[in-house]
Amino acid sequence: MKTFITVLLLALILSAQSLFAQKRADKVLFSDTSVINASLSMNLKKIRAESAKPGKIFPAMFSCKMGDSININDPVSLEVRGHFRRDYCYLPPLKMIFKDHPNTTFYKLKSLKLINSCMIGGQDEQNLLKEYMCYKIYNMMTDMSFKARLLNLTYVDSSGKKPLTRHAFLLEDVKQVAKRNNCDDWSDKKIQTEKTNRRQMTMVAIFEYMIANTDWSVPADHNIRLIHSKTDSLSRPYVVPYDFDFSGLVNTSYSAPDERLGISSVRERIYRGFPRTMDELNDVLAVFKKQKDNVYAAINNFNLFTPATKKEMTKYLDEFYNTINDESKVRYAFITNARQ
Repeated sequence: MKTFITVLLLALILSAQSLFAQKRADKVLFSDTSVINASLSMNLKKIRAESAKPGKIFPAMFSCKMGDSININDPVSLEVRGHFRRDYCYLPPLKMIFKDHPNTTFYKLKSLKLINSCMIGGQDEQNLLKEYMCYKIYNMMTDMSFKARLLNLTYVDSSGKKPLTRHAFLLEDVKQVAKRNNCDDWSDKKIQTEKTNRRQMTMVAIFEYMIANTDWSVPADHNIRLIHSKTDSLSRPYVVPYDFDFSGLVNTSYSAPDERLGISSVRERIYRGFPRTMDELNDVLAVFKKQKDNVYAAINNFNLFTPATKKEMTKYLDEFYNTINDESKVRYAFITNARQ
C-alpha cells in the first residue's frame, strides 16, 4: 500500500511539474537560444494553391519539445502573410495563430510570424539562417528589437508528399517587445521618420546601413513597428525594425533595390537615415564598435553556417566597420549622403 501511495504521489508531482512547465512555455519561448525540434502538420498543397487568398485560414498541428519537460502537440491556425513571397516562394511565409485554440500551450501569445526559407535548396537554407542572424545581431545593439527562436522544422504534408525538414524561426510579437521595454504597442499609428525618438531612429538607420537593407519606411509603415513609453506620454515613439531578407547581408536571389535609390544591387550600401551631428553619430556608432567582437563571434561560432557563409558575412561586415572607424567616411556616408 505504501509503495502504491508513493508511486501515486510521484505521478501527481510529475504531472503537476509537467503542467507548470506547459503553462510556462509561452513565457520562455524567446528566452533561450537552443534550436527547437518541431513539426508542423498541414495540407501544404492546399496552402500553396490558395495562398493568394487574403485572410484564408488553414488548420494545422504544431508539435515540439522544449527542454526536458515541455512536450507540445497542439492545434494551430495558419494564415499566409506577406506580399511578394506569398506568390513567388515554394514555402510561403506563414502566421501561426494560437488564439483560436483556448487551453493550448501558446494561447496567450495569440499569433507569431513563422519565417521560413523561400525555396528548399541549400543556399535558401543559408539565407534563412543569415536573416535569423540579423535579428541576433540587432539584439546586441538594443533591447528594442525583436527576439527570434530558431526551429528545426519538419513540414508534414497531409496531402501525401514526403515530409520536408528545414530551418525556420518564430518572431516575437511586437506587444512582447513593448512590454519588455515598459512601452505600449503603437503599430497602428502613422508618423513621419523624424518625429520618432531621435537616438533610436539613428540606431535603426545605421543598423539597416550595416546590413545594407533599404526595404523599410517609417511613414509607409513598412517593415517597422512603433512602441511608445508607458510612463512618458510626451515622449516620441521608438522604431523597431524587422524583415531583413532584402538586405545585402542576406542577399537572397529574389532581392532587388528600389530603382529610385540609384543603386544596382542590394549589396551596395546606401544610408536611408536623416542627417545627424558627429556627436550623435559617435554616440550610436560606439555601440556598434563595442559589439563588433560579439557580432563576429556569433557568426563564426554558429555551426549551421557553412565556412563560405561565415567568410562572406564577416568580409561584408568588414566594409561597414572600416567605414565607421574612419571619420571622413562617417561624414560622407551619414551626413553628406543622408536623406534631406
